[in-house]
Amino acid sequence: MSKSDCELIAELKAVLISQQYSPVVVGNYCAYARGFLDHLARRNILVTDVTEAQVERYLRDAVALFRQRRGRRPGPRWHQIPCAGIHALLRLVQGQWPPAPKATCAADALRFTISNEYETWLHEERGFARPSIDAFLWEARHFLAWQLERCGVEGLMDLSIGDVDRYMDLRAPKLTRCSLKAVAERLRSLLRHLHITGRVTTDLSGHVIAPTLYAYEGVPSVLDRGQIAAVLESAKKDKTSAGLRDHAILQLLAAYGLRSGEIRHLRIEDIDWRTEAIHVRHYKTRATTFLPLLEPVGEAVLAYLRSGRPVTDAREIFIRTRAPYRKLDKLYSVVRRRLRDAGVQPPGKCGPHIFRHARAVEMLRAAVPQKVIGDLLGHRSTGSTAPYLKLATEDLRTVALDVPGMEVLA
Repeated sequence: MSKSDCELIAELKAVLISQQYSPVVVGNYCAYARGFLDHLARRNILVTDVTEAQVERYLRDAVALFRQRRGRRPGPRWHQIPCAGIHALLRLVQGQWPPAPKATCAADALRFTISNEYETWLHEERGFARPSIDAFLWEARHFLAWQLERCGVEGLMDLSIGDVDRYMDLRAPKLTRCSLKAVAERLRSLLRHLHITGRVTTDLSGHVIAPTLYAYEGVPSVLDRGQIAAVLESAKKDKTSAGLRDHAILQLLAAYGLRSGEIRHLRIEDIDWRTEAIHVRHYKTRATTFLPLLEPVGEAVLAYLRSGRPVTDAREIFIRTRAPYRKLDKLYSVVRRRLRDAGVQPPGKCGPHIFRHARAVEMLRAAVPQKVIGDLLGHRSTGSTAPYLKLATEDLRTVALDVPGMEVLA
């Protein structure tokens, strides 16, 4: 290795240590990064010019070499360790990995330009949150790539109703009716933007056909109080860092019915231990709520902060259990694993939202007004609360006279 490569490995090692990776992981990552640098040196390739295709080719060669030396193929996840080390090296050198896609033709350039303009429009004009923007952008990029590949750059201006119908027919086979309706809404938004910016002569947004969804046609999964207690008790027995964290998360879900993102973005300063209050930011509606800090929730969060949370500069309460220590990306796998460990099998979905629905149902059965339920859940209107309250007919009849606005549902 050249002196510059040795210096690069030393810098990578320092970065990994600062991110609190274990010594074993640091050693493995640096060893694979060193091997990759040697591979590049033999082929006179600069690390600053490395492409995704070159990394994939190197990993295929590494698998072949492993098989040649040991007489067998490596395990299905063996490539993750060298891949992680190489990616860490490339992020250090290039600043971003995978690299941003580059335009290779006029169609790519037009697609990237429209996508950037559309992203700005969604943020500044429509005021969408980041998750919604990402979903709208994915559909836009997919549609633009499909259309430009078929008709070229000049064909976008002549976009027709038939093109829109063909795209929807292409997307329909693998989607549920609800998902297909979401695709239609995102496509309408893109077509409206294309017309506003003059890239399409006719506004085709009104010609996108979507399936009809009836109010409250689906029954969301819901847990009863016994199942929730079983899940909480099962998680409480796990005294590992992950167990303490998951138990605190489940307590928040069961007590307040918070959304996944509201829990993941919950920060240390959002809990006022002196006044026993918790500050919840509803990122979906951009509203805020102050809730009383219930004793079981406070005890679970405090136990995690004292004994389970890794040392990190991140301000979010709930952190990954492995380096790099940053906020959780999602809660679905956490909830699904804890449900499985407790032997609880919901009839439908098994993500964190079932706790949200269960909390709404529990309050409905206690004759809590729908407006109060909506305030707790962070809804802008009572209409947003109604889908959570679809219960058996007898339950609705019992509370219909006490809950304003529920007579129709009953």
